[in-house]
Amino acid sequence: MTWRLWYWGAMSTQIDVMPKCGRGLVLGTLVLLAAAAETSAQAQNKQPDQSGSACAAVAEVREVADGVFVRPGRLAVVFEQAGIANIGFVVGRRCVAVIDTGGSAAEGEALRCAIARITPLPVCYVINTHAHPDHLLGNTALRGPDVTFVGHANLARDLALVGATYLQRAAQAERRALTADDLVTPTRTVRDRVVLDLGARRLELHAYPPAHSTSDLAVLDLASGTLWAGDLVFSEHIPVLAGNLRGWLQALRHLAVLPARQVVAGHGPVSGAWPVAAADTRRYLTVLRDEIKRWLADGGDLWDAQRQLAARERGRWRLSNRYHQRNIAHAFNELEWED
Repeated sequence: MTWRLWYWGAMSTQIDVMPKCGRGLVLGTLVLLAAAAETSAQAQNKQPDQSGSACAAVAEVREVADGVFVRPGRLAVVFEQAGIANIGFVVGRRCVAVIDTGGSAAEGEALRCAIARITPLPVCYVINTHAHPDHLLGNTALRGPDVTFVGHANLARDLALVGATYLQRAAQAERRALTADDLVTPTRTVRDRVVLDLGARRLELHAYPPAHSTSDLAVLDLASGTLWAGDLVFSEHIPVLAGNLRGWLQALRHLAVLPARQVVAGHGPVSGAWPVAAADTRRYLTVLRDEIKRWLADGGDLWDAQRQLAARERGRWRLSNRYHQRNIAHAFNELEWED
């Protein structure tokens, strides 16, 4: 008499077992087969990239123009969820420029692996659009002897002021220790305008005075007309004011005349027609400015402004309950002493 046992794993295996052989042989064989299946599954999940390094995960990217790839972010709050900013890269004939790297080393590593799946060309530039953690804590995964980190002239200063807090919050979220070495600062800075050549493909970088933040940088891919606006443009996600309200409106006016055809916003859908896609951000900031100016002219205080003005944007934006009252306070403090 023969017993037939089947093990379904990486492959189906039939084992003929005679009763007199005992159960030990059967169990031992099953353990070996299970181990083989687990090893096979791990190998499938950790495939090497073109450099030979193992990839625990590979970012899913979308090609929004020839050679322009975006890893979509999710509409969520920084440190509460991962992968909330739109990040990506542009491929030239000589090398690749990464534009923002995400909020953790794991995000940066997954993006590095996505790049390696698409092109054998090396990364030559990592460009950070501003100092907020969801856009640059992935920098550490892109380090290399031939990689230049590019940012606004104020970026290193801003990170010196708030970097320790970012690392502390990130360490809590990731449940692992982080040190100052996990915060990569720029090795090349931009004060006004700089052009980077990727080989038959040029990127035009524009630095702005305080706007969304105090270190905003926009990147225009001249070949495709794709504008990487960072957090100077929000879509669906309510704009977050951390710099200067009037400066942000001025930056949007400058961006509007650039020869772009589409924009990659810092948060929201991966791309939109330019300059139409900036209309909601511009409207929100304009209304915020005008309402606070009227409120101040009537002698209103901040507490009442936050209570009475907050409801007016509810329903227009995602995450308005998290950021709109904060924006009111920021705008109130900025405009209170201006003429």
